[in-house]
Amino acid sequence: MKKFVRKPAKKDEVGELRREMARLKRDSNAKIKGFESQLKEITEELKKKEEDLQASKRVLDQKEAELNKLSEETGYKNQQLASKDMEIESYKKVSEERIFRLEARIKELEAKIGEPSATS
Repeated sequence: MKKFVRKPAKKDEVGELRREMARLKRDSNAKIKGFESQLKEITEELKKKEEDLQASKRVLDQKEAELNKLSEETGYKNQQLASKDMEIESYKKVSEERIFRLEARIKELEAKIGEPSATS
């Protein structure tokens, strides 16, 4: 096995190592700034998308509220229509019964006076 013995560094080597270290620090700082810039852009983009999402959610909530209101109104209108239909059917039955009774009364009166029926 070889032992690694450290020799005192020469001034040129020390200067070269310092320059290399300074270059590596600059490169490292440049990369860090690049990553920070990317992180900032991504953060801003995410923030914008979050705002867009919140705006879309507000619109969706408004549309759902409007849909619920219209659904309730439709249900109420359907109840009113059903009530009117029942009212019309009742009126129709009463009217038909009245017409039937009037026709019977006309026939009865015609029979008494001996004239032929105009409804026949």
